[in-house]
Amino acid sequence: MRLSSFVTAAAVALTACGSGSTPQVSAGVAAVAVEVGSLDWATSAPAVVAVGTLGAKEEIPLAFKIGGVVARVNAEAGRSVRAGMVLAELAQNEIAAEVEKATQGHAKAQRDLARAKSLYRDSVATLEQLQDATTAFDIAASNLKIAEFNRQYSVVRAPSDGVVLRRLVEPSQLVQAGAPVVFFRTDRRGLVMRAGLPDRDAVRIKPGDVAIVRFDAYPGESFAGRVAEVSASATTGTGTYEVEVALDARGRQLSSGLVGHIELAPRAGTRSPRVPVEALLEAQGDSATVYVISPDAKTARRRRVLVGALDGNRVAILGGLAPEDKVVTAGAAWLTDGAKVTVVSSAGRKDR
Repeated sequence: MRLSSFVTAAAVALTACGSGSTPQVSAGVAAVAVEVGSLDWATSAPAVVAVGTLGAKEEIPLAFKIGGVVARVNAEAGRSVRAGMVLAELAQNEIAAEVEKATQGHAKAQRDLARAKSLYRDSVATLEQLQDATTAFDIAASNLKIAEFNRQYSVVRAPSDGVVLRRLVEPSQLVQAGAPVVFFRTDRRGLVMRAGLPDRDAVRIKPGDVAIVRFDAYPGESFAGRVAEVSASATTGTGTYEVEVALDARGRQLSSGLVGHIELAPRAGTRSPRVPVEALLEAQGDSATVYVISPDAKTARRRRVLVGALDGNRVAILGGLAPEDKVVTAGAAWLTDGAKVTVVSSAGRKDR
């Protein structure tokens, strides 16, 4: 669990109330009585929590290879289709004429080549004329292949079993080559959750890490998953790193676009110091203030630290403290930077 407003409230409440032995400043005494503790080091891998969107691994915008007028559209949003089913088709008049033109050109080039070969055998045609006829035939054959290929992709077919997500065109509409006409989802590579993580969390997540996904649309249910991919670069604009979690839908037909809460469990733990939550002051977001005792134990210095996961009543410190630092655990609320202190209790260092 990431530190949030809970820590802010807890730090204020615990600092104000103490643990039954709140240090007090006696009248006329300049030094503040405080309790201090060495850093409690522990290796842990707190969960990373994110919000993501469900989708298929393959969600494909299908388009015509060439432009033209749409003749018919069989795709309806939400409709399940089988592989090879026609989803949309262009009017074939112009396309058929192009194929016929290429066919006739190919036939003529074939006749010209046969005639050139015969004349060359009789020494009537030159080698150059035979080569030109051969080249013309090859060009005509290529033109016919192009025309037939364009005709083949003037029809949009379902590439596999799947679901139509969106229908983007209507009959009689003029479309450009490559413009999407149907947005198609195939489940052949499974479902994934996509979420953006800040850099401090993204570096802790690796492919294969376990994930638990919960949807508001399915209260009380949870779905298992594993991290499939972690982006190697940040997304432009947001600065976050996209993580894909392969989801086990347990045979359920889950709709694309569902928003889910993802809990990721990193396998590799990090070793970091921890302090009692009551040692924190002015907690805001992922940072807070602590007071560190000077080496001669006579003054306290204000230190801004980066906080991490909350574990019981202790908080991981991700930055801002040195291993030898001793932190004020009680009495910090009465301190200012450089204030004189009297240490009334000191706890030893712990390692785990």
